[in-house]
Amino acid sequence: MAGPAARITGITPQLRTTDLDASIRFYVDRLGFALAFRWQDFYAGLCAGDAEIHLKRVDAPDPSIGYVTEGDHVHLYLHVDDVDALHEELRRQGIAVIAGPLDRPWNTREIVLRDDQGHTLYFSQPRTPKENSS
Repeated sequence: MAGPAARITGITPQLRTTDLDASIRFYVDRLGFALAFRWQDFYAGLCAGDAEIHLKRVDAPDPSIGYVTEGDHVHLYLHVDDVDALHEELRRQGIAVIAGPLDRPWNTREIVLRDDQGHTLYFSQPRTPKENSS
């Protein structure tokens, strides 16, 4: 069987928002993303390091929010290099962290929060072998 004709080099999730301006402010001002582009009042791209997400303005709240919240699922799972420092910064900003920092059995340390629209965001840092033995 032949491989694909092109190699995937990235992936960009899209979140729906009823208030594009507020969501841009949340991700840029509160979480440190940069605005990569904006197309009218309809669409925006945000980036943090090599990661990118898109925001799309819609008329009704994202119907997945309730499902994700009830089922303890995730909208975005973001990798960071210092989850404890991020946790402290979020607390200083008054952003409610729903869970964490927690050491998980799958070898990560995580915090969980919700964005301005209610999307569930996980921020994760790999744990080192030394941390795992404690």
